[in-house]
Parts: sequence; structure tokens; C-alpha cells
Amino acid sequence: MTNEEILKEERNAPWREMLRKTIKNKERTDRPRVMMPELEADIRSHNFEEVNQGLTIEQALAESQRCLDCVNPTCITGCPVSINIPKFIKNIERNEFLEAAKALKETSALPAVCGRVCPQEKQCESQCFYTQKLNKPAVAIGYLERFAADYERNSGHISIPALNSPNNIKIAVVGSGPAGLSFAGEMAKAGYDVTVFEALHELGGVLRYGIPEFRLPNPIVDTEIDVLKKMGVKFMTNCIIGKTILQEDLAEYGFKGIFIGSGAGLPNFMHIPGENLIGVMSCNEYLTRVNLMQASDPESDTPVLKGKKVAVIGGGNTAMDGVRTARRMGAERAIIVYRRSEEEMPARIEEIKHAKEEGIEFMTLHNPIEYKGDENGHVKQMHLQRMRLGAADATGRRKPEPIEGDTIWIDVDEVIVSVGVSPNPLIPQTFKGLDVTKRGTVVVNEETLQASNKQIFAGGDIVRGGATVILAMGDGRRAARAMDEYLTTELTTKE
Repeated sequence: MTNEEILKEERNAPWREMLRKTIKNKERTDRPRVMMPELEADIRSHNFEEVNQGLTIEQALAESQRCLDCVNPTCITGCPVSINIPKFIKNIERNEFLEAAKALKETSALPAVCGRVCPQEKQCESQCFYTQKLNKPAVAIGYLERFAADYERNSGHISIPALNSPNNIKIAVVGSGPAGLSFAGEMAKAGYDVTVFEALHELGGVLRYGIPEFRLPNPIVDTEIDVLKKMGVKFMTNCIIGKTILQEDLAEYGFKGIFIGSGAGLPNFMHIPGENLIGVMSCNEYLTRVNLMQASDPESDTPVLKGKKVAVIGGGNTAMDGVRTARRMGAERAIIVYRRSEEEMPARIEEIKHAKEEGIEFMTLHNPIEYKGDENGHVKQMHLQRMRLGAADATGRRKPEPIEGDTIWIDVDEVIVSVGVSPNPLIPQTFKGLDVTKRGTVVVNEETLQASNKQIFAGGDIVRGGATVILAMGDGRRAARAMDEYLTTELTTKE
């Protein structure tokens, strides 16, 4: 169907205006989407250097010119933190790269992070006019976001968002993951005295321990956190809220509001025979050892098993991170074992592509049912059940069903289990006045993210039970707005 034919059928006024615009701007809409430069697979699969290399200035300018500056920018509605996407992209088009970075920071505390790990294809880019109406590849919003943030960092002229005057109201944040950092940034902008408490010795939460450096280098996380520090946010590491500091202590120290962003760090297992054998571990443990504790270093004090025949169970981004890490740790054979088909995999398409390029094998429609060990109690084989897809389940995906009598054994010397996570149970168990679901998640108001204890707000995986970085960030931003409104009302009432 031609643009003119689409225009004739389209009744929605904003879309009609945009379609008229595309006819007049054919030179923009006919431009191909840029391709992200990448390290060669045979090189990157043996090191932890970042795979995606970022856009050049020329590529960023060319891609920014594809943006049509829509009358009704639906890309913004697809962004959980409501970045003004046309604004920052048009700044890139005008060669005002530092202004583009400033526009991102108006709503996002972690633009360089999101530009790398956010699933834009399911969020903002899925709502792009190109995707919605022209059946063409969306504007590469994520690539451009990364470009603007990286340009600012490399320029040495890192801007600090505008801050309101200090109100001297103390706010505690539990956890320095994406939800906590996003919340802290928004509250600092509003003038609050914010302290983030982190249980581990390094800041960043899942950004640090859960995502490998070949996807998200640690210096990127450090830079984003340094901006928050310059905004006045204070950080306390090696501090376990609920153990080191109790809920009552926070009240005694004068904190008027608490945001819980403690994540979902409790790994799930399948509870099958042999799961306690040496060499079977959770993907959480595996990635934490490598990412946070330098287990890839032969001299590390916290080493991890370096298997040669490694199977990773699962099909999400964490599973892809695990299997690609195993490959870099020396695995000669690295396999993804997933009970559904590749089409049902929740992992990003880009991550699946990169894994295949790096020599990862995919055993889809297989499910482990047993592990067998050697005389020393070390895993040596995995028993797999062949599966087929049946009717759709509650998630809308077709439910995997075993094919009776159809099983195989394969040799393995390391198994990494990535079948989901559960919320960190410490806060729900030690904090008073919180309602908790059977899954261990904190119950909050869906709009405000306020808990049953009115001084407490929560977001990210402790509420969702496991989700993306950008959704956690969106929770942090929403909770900050709601807490600000609540505390302002409370103080006004008391006066």
C-alpha cells in the first residue's frame, strides 16, 4: 500500500498529519537504519571487551535525521521513564550533543546504562512511527541515547541536573540497583537529603553483579553514580538494612521516607535429582562471582569453576549473559537448554544473535530432568526430556509439554541454572507494617507504589518479582514523585 493509500484510509488526525509529513520527507524515511559497529565474534568471545562499539558522529547524525519529530510522539509513551525522545534526537541532528545528554537527564538517571541494556525494541522503538505505520525499522533510539551519553562522558563536560533548594528532609533508599538509583536521582532533584544503603561492597546492584562487562562496562556504571554523588546523594556500602541497620534505626536517625529497591536476588531452582552436585549453580552466583569478584582472574580470591562443557538452563537475558560468560571463561562447548522454542525466548533478539555468533549452541524444546555425578560428586551428565509446544498458557505463550519416552543424555561438567529469581526476603521478613504476597513481593499501590506502611514506597524486582532495568527505573521515578507529594502533604497538614 502506498503512502497516499494509507493516508486515505487513516482517520486518526495526528497520524494523518504524520503521513502527510512522510510524503514530503521521503528522503528521511528512505534512509536505512544504522548498524551498530561490533567487535568480531572470534575476538570478543575470548575477552570481556564491550561487544557493541557505539555509533560514530557521522552515524549518529545520519540516524537522527530519520526522526520525523512526530506531532504525537508515541515513542515517549513507550518509555517507562518518559524521556523526551524527539527533543534529545533533534539536538543530535543539530550537532548539539551535550544538549542531547542534558535532555536525557531531565528524566533518566542512567542514560548510558539504558542505551546499552534497555530492550528498546519492546519499549520506545516498538511505538515508533516507522514501526507503527510505515512497516520499516524504527529510529535507533537506544543507539542514539548511548551516543549522547557517551559523547558527554568522553567530552569531560558532564552536566548535573537542576536541583531544588535543600529541604533537609532525610530519605533512605534500600539498594543501589536501577530502581534505587533512579529514585535517588529524582528525590535529589526535588531537594531531599538522600542516602542509599547497599549491602555489597560495590554500588550498582544488578547493574554491577548481574550484567557482564561485555554488555555494560563497570566504568559506565561508575560515571552514572558519580553524577548522583555530585547531586548530593550519599552512599553507604557494606550495610544490610534489616541486619546492620534496622527499620527502627532508620526512624531514630531521622529518615522520613524509605524506598525499598532491594531487588530479586534469590535464585530459583528446578528441584530435580542431582541439583546439589558440585558444578551445578545458579546463574546469579556465577555472574556475581565473575562480574563483582573478579573470578575470571586466575589469581582471584573468589574463583569459580571453569567448565569445558557448560550448559545454561533458561532462555532469558540472564541465561544469555551466563552462557556467553562461560564461553569467555574457556568453555569449549557452551549450550543454552530451553524448554520452549527460540520464538518464545524472552531474551533480546540482539543477545541471541550475539550468542550464536560466538558459537553458543541452542538446544530448544529440551528440559533437564536429572543430573548424574562422578565418584567425586561432580556433575558429569545431564538427562534431557524432549518437549513440544501445546496450548497457550496464562502468559500467552504456548505451554511446553514432554514427549513421553523421548529423552537423551549429554556430557556436562558445569550447569548454570537461570530459571528465574525471587525477591530478596530480608526486608519483607524484618520490616513491620508491610503487606507481602505469597511470592514474597511487597504489596504497593499500583499507581503510587506506596506500601501499606505509608512512609514506605517500593519498586523494581522487590515488587515485580523480576523485570528489566528500565521498568525498575520507571518504578523509581514514579515512586519519587508520589513520595514527594505524600511528604509535602504530610508536612503541610502538620503545620
